Amino acid sequence: MKKSARFKSKKWISAAVLGTLLVSGVMAGCSSNSASSDKTTITVWGMGEEAKSLPKIADEFEKENPKIEVKVQAIPWDTAHDKLLTAVASKKGPDVLQMGTTWIPEFASANALMDLTPHIKDYPELDPAKYYEGSVETTKFEDKTVGVPWYIDTRVLYYRTDLLKEAGYNEAPKTWDELQDAAKKLSERGKGKYGISLDTKEQSLAFMFARQNGSTLLDDQNKPLFNEPEFIEAVEYLNGFFKNGSAPKDELGIDIIQGFRDDGILPMFISGPWMIKLINDQAPELEGKWATAVLPAKENNISALGGSNLSIFEHTKNKDASLKFLAYMNKPETQLKWMEMTNSLPSTKAAWEDESLKENPLYKTFGEQMEHSQSMPVMKEWEKIAQTYLSTFEKIYRGGADVEKELDQFNKKSEEILNK
Repeated sequence: MKKSARFKSKKWISAAVLGTLLVSGVMAGCSSNSASSDKTTITVWGMGEEAKSLPKIADEFEKENPKIEVKVQAIPWDTAHDKLLTAVASKKGPDVLQMGTTWIPEFASANALMDLTPHIKDYPELDPAKYYEGSVETTKFEDKTVGVPWYIDTRVLYYRTDLLKEAGYNEAPKTWDELQDAAKKLSERGKGKYGISLDTKEQSLAFMFARQNGSTLLDDQNKPLFNEPEFIEAVEYLNGFFKNGSAPKDELGIDIIQGFRDDGILPMFISGPWMIKLINDQAPELEGKWATAVLPAKENNISALGGSNLSIFEHTKNKDASLKFLAYMNKPETQLKWMEMTNSLPSTKAAWEDESLKENPLYKTFGEQMEHSQSMPVMKEWEKIAQTYLSTFEKIYRGGADVEKELDQFNKKSEEILNK
């Protein structure tokens, strides 16, 4: 997922309920009605950098809805989770809130998010049928729809077309074998050159490749399958890039764009849509020398799906105004404006029919990959499982530990996490 999926929960909701509540810190963001006018005032909590652009969209909403005032409160991702815990415990919080996709189960299980299902008939913009199936999964809890996909991201392959051509590939690798072969050939260009950069801090990477190899990650009873052949083979495949020297084991002291640009030290990498603007801005000399492609396939080419959802606080006193705001934010035209402002990809299928996306090959790739993207399992324990995997894989790729033994241990730890 995007930034939201990477934040590690440090507290459970039960702890927040039982602990001393810092209600005063929440009151500034509480929903309210204006006493001095006939306007309804709703408060929106936006997270991270995106929240800085929200007031501009809110202004447009207010023009169409002159009896509703929107107050946006920007909250850093690193404090957002704890602030939400306090709001849930006190039942005093925003009307509308941005939710990291992996947070949905935790807050929905605490009855903090309003079920949108009864309101879809009046607000068709919220209809799950208008969104990609993978992103809809992140808005569900039990039999409820507790959010709507706002913006999305998935992972695709970025590659230097000129360098791949020199290695004998006129187009992007289409299979696991081709990706491995291309990376090895690129790494043989000389000392200090590699074929691909694999982000060992990316939580979703191994799970994504395991799915491509046929793993379901968990069985229908939520029992982990991380020591089954499909998962083991995927980890061995990823580790192979480090073992044969086609991927660097350690930080090179350069960022990925510099490595992509400077002599193509890192000519391939897997990442999300935000990299397009960064490459265009920071490496304009590469125009025409790079491209994006859907991920190479094994049994399939499933990618990881991230992004953010919008939800309504269960304890809001401004339900109708909040629903109107959600519906407005998820109109295709609004989402396209949001993409121009923040480079965040729209979640509605209709927005992807716009020429700005269909005619741009760099972005078009993401639309194609979205047809084969899935979120990580929607459960509150997943964050801890993913973090545990990262330390497991470090022992493998850096320390040379036995893959099967380490994954046996990882599977056991995951069972313990799920059974707590």
